[in-house]
Amino acid sequence: MRFTTAFVCIVTGGTSGIGEGCVRKFASEGASVVFCAPGASDGLALEAELNAGRAKSALYVPCDMTKPEQVERLMARSVEAFGRIDCVINNAGWHPPHRTIDGFSIEEFRALNDLNVIGVFAACKYALPHIRKVRGSIINISSLTAVIGQLQATTYVATKGAVTAFTKALAIDEAAHGVRVNAISPGNIFTPLWQQGIDQSPDPKKCREDGDAAQLLGRMGTTEEVAKLAFFLAVDATFTTGVDHYITAGAELAYGRKTQI
Repeated sequence: MRFTTAFVCIVTGGTSGIGEGCVRKFASEGASVVFCAPGASDGLALEAELNAGRAKSALYVPCDMTKPEQVERLMARSVEAFGRIDCVINNAGWHPPHRTIDGFSIEEFRALNDLNVIGVFAACKYALPHIRKVRGSIINISSLTAVIGQLQATTYVATKGAVTAFTKALAIDEAAHGVRVNAISPGNIFTPLWQQGIDQSPDPKKCREDGDAAQLLGRMGTTEEVAKLAFFLAVDATFTTGVDHYITAGAELAYGRKTQI
């Protein structure tokens, strides 16, 4: 247990994948954790598991991150339950199926922007009055694709590029309040969403092998590894702000077959 005094962390999209990994890591270290997702069953089950045998320190709050009023309620509910907010991890987001630009509608792009970008903005806006009081931090989950691009993912890459740029701009403003703002840009992290892509692939075995081979270390990362980085940024990296942290096993390095011709 790392915390001897109160530390409250909010994780959006906290019921699966990287978000769930962060929830479990912070809870295991003794933090109080508030986490959200749109549905109820997975969240309530995780809340019950984390609170089993100890004082209630995990709280699930249903929240649609595309609805600003629900995001504002998430922050208010967190303060009501635990009295403070030390850290927000903006993890909620979605990656649409791969298509060229011809296959995306304007409406689909707007909807994705509402979740992946506006949701992050809203969470920061409504959490910051509380985070400033304790000189806490914000961690925005971006993506390596924001830097290197990705095949048939123009809308997703654009939203993650916005998250990275927003992180840097917010870090400048919030430094005056002693608040640190950083980003994490994962590469291939094995999550349920990745498994879904493998299952839907014409050749699942090759899809998984290609996913592993994209990293210098020859494997995908784990949600636990991302959670450890998030914990370091929230607790130990007290002289770090405005930085986009790659967790990629070197996927962005070296030459490779790139041509689409």
